[in-house]
Amino acid sequence: MKRIARILGFILLAVLGATLLGGFGGGSFGLHMIVHMGIVAVVAPLLAYGVRGTRFDLPAGAARISPMLASLVELVIVWFWHFPAFRKIADASLAVSLLEQASFLVAGVILWHACFRPGDGRLAGTIGLLFTSMHVTLLGVLLALAPRPLYRVGDVTCFGILLPAAADQQIGGVVMLMVGALAYLLGGIVLLAGLLREDEARCRSAGSILPAS
Repeated sequence: MKRIARILGFILLAVLGATLLGGFGGGSFGLHMIVHMGIVAVVAPLLAYGVRGTRFDLPAGAARISPMLASLVELVIVWFWHFPAFRKIADASLAVSLLEQASFLVAGVILWHACFRPGDGRLAGTIGLLFTSMHVTLLGVLLALAPRPLYRVGDVTCFGILLPAAADQQIGGVVMLMVGALAYLLGGIVLLAGLLREDEARCRSAGSILPAS
């Protein structure tokens, strides 16, 4: 399963990279957000799961980062690249845009890797993913409901379709809400459900070995 997860992760990463290269220069924030969310919400968990416990695993220092610290690091990286001044720099340079997406990938893999930590780490992982869902939701809402375009003026091109910058930004905000926030929320719920099942199994096992009264 881990090998399949790694293969799927790298295939999707290649597809998203091709999407970024093909659409670069159109100025679409919606396209940027599709690539961004695909990397952090789909590719990153696939790769994080696929490398854990294998010879491809993260270096010891990165592997020991707590889920909450990893979530805070991702928060800083994500919000940094979405300040209008830095977004403008990334949109003007393909090299900077690739660096931006690479930083999302590294932060995302470290976060999901930390949250997938077995045993007692699952509770911390649940908290980390739920916190990430909260800050991604906040940013998505701010982008979708902003009264004016924050990054572009006029029209932009998204997958060959000409859109007003305001509508394109709203699409990007909705993508962030529907894909990013939902992925982190579901990830936290799955981890919590697994933790509760383990606790229930331990309680049943302890009850089965108690002497009958």
